[in-house]
Amino acid sequence: MSYHLRRAVPALLLLVALAAAACGSSQHAGQTTPSSGVLRVGTEGTYAPFSFQDPATGKLAGYDVDVANAVGAKLGKRVEFVQTPWDSIFAALEANRFDVVANEVTITPERASKYDLSEPYSVGEGVVITRANDDSIRSVADLKGKTVGATVTSNWAQVSRDAGATLAPVEGFTQAITLLNQGRVDAVVNDSIAFHAYQAETNDQSVKIAATIPQRSEQAFAARKNSGLLPELNKALDELRADGTLASISQKYLKADASGGPAAGGAQPATRSAWQLIGANLWPLAKAAITVTIPLTVISFVIGLVLALIVALGRLSSNRVISSVARFYISIIRGTPLLVQLFIIFFALPQAGIKLDPFPAAVIAFSINVGGYAAEIIRSAIQSIPKGQWEAAETIGYHYAGALRRIILPQAARVAVPPLSNTLISLVKDTSLASTILVTELLRTAQVAAAPTFEFFALYGTAAVYYWVICLVLSFGQNRLEHRLERYVAR
Repeated sequence: MSYHLRRAVPALLLLVALAAAACGSSQHAGQTTPSSGVLRVGTEGTYAPFSFQDPATGKLAGYDVDVANAVGAKLGKRVEFVQTPWDSIFAALEANRFDVVANEVTITPERASKYDLSEPYSVGEGVVITRANDDSIRSVADLKGKTVGATVTSNWAQVSRDAGATLAPVEGFTQAITLLNQGRVDAVVNDSIAFHAYQAETNDQSVKIAATIPQRSEQAFAARKNSGLLPELNKALDELRADGTLASISQKYLKADASGGPAAGGAQPATRSAWQLIGANLWPLAKAAITVTIPLTVISFVIGLVLALIVALGRLSSNRVISSVARFYISIIRGTPLLVQLFIIFFALPQAGIKLDPFPAAVIAFSINVGGYAAEIIRSAIQSIPKGQWEAAETIGYHYAGALRRIILPQAARVAVPPLSNTLISLVKDTSLASTILVTELLRTAQVAAAPTFEFFALYGTAAVYYWVICLVLSFGQNRLEHRLERYVAR
């Protein structure tokens, strides 16, 4: 056994190194630079009306999106948007996933010291938002002891902490307002522009501005420090402000000017029922499941099984070094969260010069995670086979590899199928974490569809049904496979 592992491990390491190098090279080759005629812009895509997926066209739209497109036109550059969750958007910027962030980035001294911030393209004031029937909060001081919804990396989160409030982390304004309406938080602290935008979209009379915060909220583009982009960005914004383009865009999406002042009311956008939204998004959600979630699951599981078999044999090796390496790998994988593993591969490796596209990065993370858990399943399945089976194989002339392939593994597979099936089903659900590293899979598609409509229950529920159906199919396949493997069980 040790002999075969000594021959297999170097070859495997060489294959992994070549694959990583190829991925890094292809990613590097595909990178664009600000001077290439393309301006890469990072934005959430789930923060209506600033950045969202237009239900009518299926394309990215919103205040920030239109401003970024207008800036790109002024610069003579084609704009490419990269949708990224807010809490990882600056990590993606530093990893050179895009050139600038256009996502209502509030100007703060801390951000200005770390990033290049353009002139503001929207200005508001801080507000405390409560339920309409709640009169217990009338100033920032009244937030003490209350639960406040805010994104953890925003300046409003710090305002809430300084006031003595307990922070409930949220992914964006729409989620915060949903929690407020559900009574899960006592207040939401954000800027007036976000509130006016929400009111323009929903005309929700169940919430109100309970207090203002003596702090201006100025939003700007953010780029990496010393990017060299500020002069041309500021020039473009000055021209757009002077010719009225910024005012026009703000009227379109906010029904208010960019400084938060009221504007002449316009016609409210047509609303659709929850059933109409579900019907309209059945195919987009199915497409995301078929083209991303299922392939990501299958590819990761297959690679993970191969890795798990190698690690399991390593654990069973009589060579202490190989056995110790296998134990260490399993310990690391089982002892760290999958989300952390995803972030290390996607956001941390670029600092070491290894840049992977989102999908390959997700495949690698899920594969090594499956490898760590499935290795112990396979090891225990192999050890469950009586030693007499090994002896019988030797008696009829099989060497180690032949006995393993023809005698032991077919019987061990029957034992391993149920726990491995559980691992596969868990992997289907774990693929939802890939949305945090820019993979637009099933859950991310549901988030994008829910953001401009605030119909979270309907669309998240639909996504849950898709996950459930996939898992039901896998459970059926598990039963059929177990039945077929019955013939390998020694009687």
